[in-house]
Amino acid sequence: MNILVIGSGGREHALAWKLAQSSRAGRIFVAPGNAGTATDGTDIENVPIKETNFPELIKFAKENKIGLTVVGPEIPLCAGIVDAFQSEKLRIFGPNKAAAQIEGSKVFCKEILRKGSVPTAAHHAFHTGGEAIQFLDNNRDIPFVVKADGLAAGKGVFVCSDQAEAVDAIERITKNREFGSAGDRIILEERLNGQEVSVLAITDGATILTLQPAQDHKAAYDGDIGPNTGGMGAYSPTPILNDTTLHWIEEHIFVPTIHALNCSEIRFRGVLYAGLMLTKQEPKVLEYNARFGDPECQPLLLRLKTDLLDIFEATIDGTLDRLPLLEWDNRTAVCVVMASKGYPGSYEKGFPVRGLAEAANVPNTKIFHAGTAIREDGTIISNGGRVLSVTGLGDSVSEAKLTAYTAVKCIRWDGAWCRKDISDKALSY
Repeated sequence: MNILVIGSGGREHALAWKLAQSSRAGRIFVAPGNAGTATDGTDIENVPIKETNFPELIKFAKENKIGLTVVGPEIPLCAGIVDAFQSEKLRIFGPNKAAAQIEGSKVFCKEILRKGSVPTAAHHAFHTGGEAIQFLDNNRDIPFVVKADGLAAGKGVFVCSDQAEAVDAIERITKNREFGSAGDRIILEERLNGQEVSVLAITDGATILTLQPAQDHKAAYDGDIGPNTGGMGAYSPTPILNDTTLHWIEEHIFVPTIHALNCSEIRFRGVLYAGLMLTKQEPKVLEYNARFGDPECQPLLLRLKTDLLDIFEATIDGTLDRLPLLEWDNRTAVCVVMASKGYPGSYEKGFPVRGLAEAANVPNTKIFHAGTAIREDGTIISNGGRVLSVTGLGDSVSEAKLTAYTAVKCIRWDGAWCRKDISDKALSY
């Protein structure tokens, strides 16, 4: 079966790499892909079509007898790529436009959580910055998180310590329009305290297949300080979540969420990613994503032993309940994101990336490309904010971290940097 993966990041490289391992996979095409997908084996090939060019993607799928399309990023999902493919009788993995609203609109997500009585932070939504600031004036003693309603690549969230920070965040979203139309509405949310974890589930709208938990590192710098990013690293599994708590999350978070969606006549088929805060009272939903996380996808797929193609097809067919239990590598996987100087703000690109072959020779590692490209002479260059996802396996968290950072030290380009403390939180449990 020929497969088309939509997207260009580290998540899409991991998806293509994992799907290529299926005995039923034929050619794997990635649109538009990156330097990693262009060089990772003879069965994977890039296609120069943008992820939002639905007519050309559909045309390519038909002409190349694509048996399954897999959508990585949130933008095409929220724009309705699944609906477009399904209207042409093409098989595609991911939620449709209505279901993807759970990520595309934080206001919609909160409404679904309310309908399902799912634990989450108290919130207030506003159409203008003035309304939000006036609300702050009347609630000076409450710490808030300020969020743009729409998609902002993980950067439209501001965890504020005082009113001045909250006002500044509101003005950046609504007045300066740093996130464009994503800031047409704004949410002020109660600031929760605790550890953040990521729990992903694959669902066909009836059966929920919960994956092993991971922990992302959103803040830019060591010690979880600095601005929010798309994610600077992740590891899986995380000892902060035991089986009892994971079952509680399934029962009190995933099940009522899917039920609330079904009651709203929305059938969710795909990956439902819960960003959770483990508060002293109970786990609470910070946000939902409608796809694999990046970089959570990389360590999860490095550990997954079950055929990913089987999982995706069962999701589309509504037969997840017939799949055997998922098989996992018992080792820990740690993923370290290497980024361009200036990220998550403005950054330069086009710098030659050196040491990739040396890093690939480090045992138990996989280098997933994200923001990379290839020059005509074959040189791999930086081409984004998050450039590489360096992922290592180990029998313990410490060993996996050492493996990943040993590979990181091999790789160089002008301005390259990364957090040095990915997975350190696990060492305290």
